[in-house]
Amino acid sequence: MPYVNIRVAGTLTREQKSKIAEEITDVLERIAHKPKSYTYIAFDELPEENWAVAGTLLDEDA
Repeated sequence: MPYVNIRVAGTLTREQKSKIAEEITDVLERIAHKPKSYTYIAFDELPEENWAVAGTLLDEDA
């Protein structure tokens, strides 16, 4: 059973999540031969202050 956890800085719209879930599920079915009903996807949306790249928090002005 595939479990996919998607973590993003900021937020996604409901429509974006729906499209991402649909496409990832399709890829797992097509390439890994996993039935769609077996695929679970979780979205973790985190505030940009909780992510850093190159030592700088994403919510800080560049």
